[in-house]
Amino acid sequence: MADNYRLNIGSLRSDVALTLHTHHAARIWLGRPKSDDKASIIGLAGFCSFINRMNRGATLDDPYSDWWLLQIEEKVAESEQDLKAIDTRLDEVMAKLPSAITIGNNLSIQPVQMPLFISNPLGFKAVYLLTSYDEIVRRVLLAQHVGLVGRRDMEIWIDEGARVLRKLFSLAQLFKFTGAARDDFAANNAKAAQAREAFARYGDIPQDILEGTRRSSFAPPINKASPSVLHANEDDYIGEED
Repeated sequence: MADNYRLNIGSLRSDVALTLHTHHAARIWLGRPKSDDKASIIGLAGFCSFINRMNRGATLDDPYSDWWLLQIEEKVAESEQDLKAIDTRLDEVMAKLPSAITIGNNLSIQPVQMPLFISNPLGFKAVYLLTSYDEIVRRVLLAQHVGLVGRRDMEIWIDEGARVLRKLFSLAQLFKFTGAARDDFAANNAKAAQAREAFARYGDIPQDILEGTRRSSFAPPINKASPSVLHANEDDYIGEED
């Protein structure tokens, strides 16, 4: 028998918080604003904003949004491996500690904790990478403190981990929403031509992505609505308000 009424059930919500123990990780989180003598550096909030735009573009059947989401997913996986490689080297260094000495976790006496409201899985993937980097920095600082690595090596390893995240964020910055959908490419119209021109420096879009047969594991369902939805609620809220 068909239901004669509908249940008015609201959206699901969960409290999520991030704890960071190092200034190095906090700087990656915040990024750097543009100044007279320095260019801006995108932080995690800016990265998530770009991912949101890709998500909304992919919802509107934009193949370039799908292409960039796929590249971000692959870059996240590569970044995970790069950070694990640093961690493995740290394991080898810490194994040199005499067995008679036991060292606990290197934690801040006053870590920073902030709530996270992130609307897409790839944004969370980036947060996981940031927490991995935070742990790497703590381990490297501890290794230097107990004399297992020198200061120069400490700085090199910390910078190496930071570059992994910066490269991921920089890839997201290359994205731009063109407003062209797969129907435009099928019609080979002016919108499609403009989109190809905008991404010309990155080569031709792979055919399977153009046809929609290959998408990111985290790509949203396609819903060919008005492009105006792209500009609604564009940014994730991450952390505390000013």
